Amino acid sequence: MRVTHGFGPFYTADSEILILGSFPSVQSRRDEFYYAHPQNRFWRVLSNVYGCGVPETLSEKKSFLSSCRLALWDVIDECDVEGSSDASIRNAVPTEIMRLLPQTQIRRVVLNGRTAERYFDKFYPDFSLPAVTMPSTSPANASWTLQRLTDAWAAALLGE
Repeated sequence: MRVTHGFGPFYTADSEILILGSFPSVQSRRDEFYYAHPQNRFWRVLSNVYGCGVPETLSEKKSFLSSCRLALWDVIDECDVEGSSDASIRNAVPTEIMRLLPQTQIRRVVLNGRTAERYFDKFYPDFSLPAVTMPSTSPANASWTLQRLTDAWAAALLGE
């Protein structure tokens, strides 16, 4: 089924790190914000990394991201996809990441999982900023515990 992303990036003029996922889940598209599925560990990992409570509401999530100088978006703007399965993505069209850079202080990119990495490399082979791929926070990546994810993401986000 052909699906469009449905909502734009989250960023502020002070954003320094851009976290890119692949494509929003069914739940995220319905809620019109990132990592809305309750089993996705994204918000728990980031709250552990930054040492604060897990943001629950949309305004708490946006405030949290702003205070940490984080921007969120996805690599894919439109694709054929079955449900929320990254493995089913076909005929992907990229988001316009380059338009975000002049409006922010972004100096590096963190890719949430291998699918984001694969499409980022395909769409942006000459990207000028450093990019690092992190293990996915998706519940499908069950081999990574919350602690292992937190440790890995802390190294990428805080430089530890």
